[in-house]
Amino acid sequence: MAAVGIRPIRAITNSPNYKWWAYGAVAVGLGLTVMDQSGINIALPEIADHFDADIPTVQWVSLAYSLATSAMLMPMGRLSDMIGRKRVYIIGMSIFVVMAFAGGFSQNLGILIILKVLQGMASAGIQANGMALITEVFPQSERGKALGFYMTIIGTGAISGPIVGGILVSELGWRSVFFAGVPVALLAILTASLVLRGMSVEQRASGRATSFDWVGAAVSSAALITFLLAMTNGWRLGWMAWPIVVGFGVSVVLIAAFVFWEMRTKDPMLDLSLFRNNVFSLAIGARFTSFLAGSAIFFLMPFYLIQGLGYEARHAALLLVPGSICMALLGPLSGRLSDRFGTRFPAAAGVTFSACAMFTMAALHTESPAWHVIVGMILSGVGMGTFSSPNTSAIMGSLPPSKYGVVSGFVNLTRTSANVSGIALATTLVTITMASQGFEPNLSAVADAADDGVRLAFVSGLSRAFQVSGVIMLLAIVLTLLRNDKKEPASEVAAQAPATGDD
Repeated sequence: MAAVGIRPIRAITNSPNYKWWAYGAVAVGLGLTVMDQSGINIALPEIADHFDADIPTVQWVSLAYSLATSAMLMPMGRLSDMIGRKRVYIIGMSIFVVMAFAGGFSQNLGILIILKVLQGMASAGIQANGMALITEVFPQSERGKALGFYMTIIGTGAISGPIVGGILVSELGWRSVFFAGVPVALLAILTASLVLRGMSVEQRASGRATSFDWVGAAVSSAALITFLLAMTNGWRLGWMAWPIVVGFGVSVVLIAAFVFWEMRTKDPMLDLSLFRNNVFSLAIGARFTSFLAGSAIFFLMPFYLIQGLGYEARHAALLLVPGSICMALLGPLSGRLSDRFGTRFPAAAGVTFSACAMFTMAALHTESPAWHVIVGMILSGVGMGTFSSPNTSAIMGSLPPSKYGVVSGFVNLTRTSANVSGIALATTLVTITMASQGFEPNLSAVADAADDGVRLAFVSGLSRAFQVSGVIMLLAIVLTLLRNDKKEPASEVAAQAPATGDD
């Protein structure tokens, strides 16, 4: 009987279509984490009412999750390079589902936040490996296409998360948001266990030859958390407030200590020599600047549509959907183009569309029609979908498969840190503009405004934020065009060699 059950599994792992089986297995779990992260925000108002907490306090349910995920992305990626991506992915998904189930029964807001921290750490094990698992099972000639389909998972999860979350909260209450992911997570664990291959001989030998960099993991995580906390709270407390100044100072010291340690330790968590590679360093720089600029849209547009133009939340959400749809659809297409014609020019075209989106949004005013917003969101979605796949393909193609895990984590970390920094920058520009016109420098003041002056000041600040974002996008175009576009030699052992164990 055991042999009968094993034969179908071996047929899958040895199938010429194995890459699609593996993609499907990863898509289930990765899509769930994206949906969870984007959907939980819908439940925050009801969670605040249930625990009689204010919004700034209950926002830590989402913020703590994001901070924990960001801090653990590189350590989880490095660990997966050593002990196996399948193993770390399944362990991460198992902890994720346990924390989700426990979160649904939480009777205390503090406990819920702690559970979200643990779930965020588990999510890092999933996210840091999702890109690496997909990249290594597709041949080099199809890497862009693979990463394009990865973007489809992200885009689909970003669209469906708020929609599904809104339905669940409306019909079943906030606890259902936690419980709903449990059966999906169990399915993800089952499919990953049956479908994904273990480590190849080369990966196993490479992992045994190195040790985990505990010091580097601790210092990098501390540096990142300190930096993100300072960026997140800077516009609220004031950029010259002593907690913010100390936070940035400590993060600079920790980053310097991390670089010093990584350059001297035998088995660094992040090989800093990668930055000597023209393709890697410039592609990472373009990725950071593009997400730094692009995050302004996703954070500020709900305020503009709801508080600025007076749309209901559900109508505002519909205006934001076209951008995510374009991102999901164009990711694979852009990836295929980069496989055929190289990664530089598709990526440059993507950030050009994004720059056009920023300058289009900069022209918004208090009486802008819905079509103006839709055009801006479509340009943004086209830009992000067209840029991300070839840019990531260039990054992953510039290094050997043995480093896919930690660099996959670093690539995701670049995105999350840029998003947080971009939101802080955009919010600061808006609040400074409001203060310069004599209004309270707080976004919540827009919702409570009794006259049009506050709305006018807010939209003026919004326009300035998008202008700055557009200029930053121009820098991303330059960085993209400066890098080489020659194909880097990369081993395909991980994609072709059979597994030697169930890791």
